Amino acid sequence: MLSRLLRYSTFTLCIVMTLVSVALIPVSAWFVLLVLIFGGLTALGVYDMMQVNHAILRNYPVLGHMRYLFEMIRPEIRQYLLEEDDAEVPFSREDRNIVYQRAKNVEDKRPFGTKEAVYGSGYMWLTHSIRPKKIENTDFRIKVGGPDCKQPYDLSIYNISAMSFGALSANAILALNKGAKMQGFAHDTGEGGISRYHREGGGDLIWEIGTGYFGCRTDDGRFDPDKFAQNAADPQVKMIELKLSQGAKPGQGGILPAAKITPEIAEARGVPMGVDCHSPDAHNAFETPVEMMEFIARLRDLSGGKPTGFKLCLGHRREFMCIVKAMLKTGITPDFIVVDGKEGGTGAAPLEFANHMGMPLTEGLTFVHNALRGAGLRDRVKIGASGKLIHAFDIAKALAMGADWANSARGFMFSIGCIQAQACHTNHCPSGVATQDPQRSRALVVGDKAQRVANFHRNTMKALGDMAGAAGLTHPSDFLPWHLMMRENDREMVTGQEVFPYMPEGFLLREEEDRFGYIKRWRRASADSFDPFDEGV
Repeated sequence: MLSRLLRYSTFTLCIVMTLVSVALIPVSAWFVLLVLIFGGLTALGVYDMMQVNHAILRNYPVLGHMRYLFEMIRPEIRQYLLEEDDAEVPFSREDRNIVYQRAKNVEDKRPFGTKEAVYGSGYMWLTHSIRPKKIENTDFRIKVGGPDCKQPYDLSIYNISAMSFGALSANAILALNKGAKMQGFAHDTGEGGISRYHREGGGDLIWEIGTGYFGCRTDDGRFDPDKFAQNAADPQVKMIELKLSQGAKPGQGGILPAAKITPEIAEARGVPMGVDCHSPDAHNAFETPVEMMEFIARLRDLSGGKPTGFKLCLGHRREFMCIVKAMLKTGITPDFIVVDGKEGGTGAAPLEFANHMGMPLTEGLTFVHNALRGAGLRDRVKIGASGKLIHAFDIAKALAMGADWANSARGFMFSIGCIQAQACHTNHCPSGVATQDPQRSRALVVGDKAQRVANFHRNTMKALGDMAGAAGLTHPSDFLPWHLMMRENDREMVTGQEVFPYMPEGFLLREEEDRFGYIKRWRRASADSFDPFDEGV
């Protein structure tokens, strides 16, 4: 009986306060306000007891709503009041703070030493030189474009990773692109097509083409070469990126419901209003590795010879070997490959996919780099890396393991005000970054945030230059596995070359046995099919 009284105590109190307020109206008209408040809560309690969908509300009328309120603000409560500086959920406060500080052009130094467990297993550091160098120009760039490319592009070694208009608000896209133009780096469009806000910003674009072929599709969702050529001819488009998979949800397409398609999204994607927009799980423009290489060559030709490549989150390693064999068989090589780690992911994904599908960046990058070295193709293909790369050490580590440049999505989201509320898929983003609600997105002031994007890039490149100079190097591209050290356990340390070695050039062609399993996958791979003809991946 006591338990029941306690469960209904809040509801009972609302009823009592309603009756008391009604009785006191003759004393003061102000009690009408209390009648409305407590009367409303009483009505809510009655509804709670009658509804059949939520057991908590039936047992705890009125009071049960507190649970949903706390669930709603749990990420913010955790971040601002409870979270440790080094707790990754998925980015630590320390990592987020360094982005905020650099974006705002404020002091980013810290006193009193590191908080890292430097004697703990997995801790990594860079070796430095007794004779460091001073690097004055930190506008670090690499030329992307293989022998078949007619319009090579001088790409910054740090760029905005793929995020579509639709996933991000119009103001967010515009701020990112304007910031990219200010500082002279590239902005990947994501697979949602080139929106008016990408064009308005004027920054260099990497046009990502996914399985929906948005911006270059026929009415039935197939590739349209004429539409592609028209959009690719835009001088703002510097590179073409064919998306095979992404870190957030490799192997999954998606559906954008008709109710969420605005006229601007329809314009960017080239889809009709009032119809669900499908992104298939796989491409329909090719089926085999050889056909994929021929399609990449076709895209490059249709674009007027602009650098053309593909992005993937590595899955079956044998399938990537199939692609490499297709390069050798056809003589066609992409100008670049972007390796997306499974830890990447601005897109919302099912929990199982986010946690357990796809290969993390470190292993994926190492495999792609060494597979190309083994086939003698590494000098023809540049490699980009993406997946939680938000400060200078992250970038240096990726470069040392074989990448030519790094991309970041969430790092640049932080620079325009993202607070990691993890509400990207709800349309209720509190900072106006990942929402299509115009009232929420108007809070993001484009001019101010664009400057922060430029500041974050510039200050991060300055920090990277300082790290490269401390190592005695003249350019971050000179980082090699030997510059990386890792604590293997609480006592032993190893070099990056021992853990993530650069395999010998041409070793796959010579079929030299190795201890990492490259050869056995190479022997099972075929340029003519992604299907396995033997067990294993």
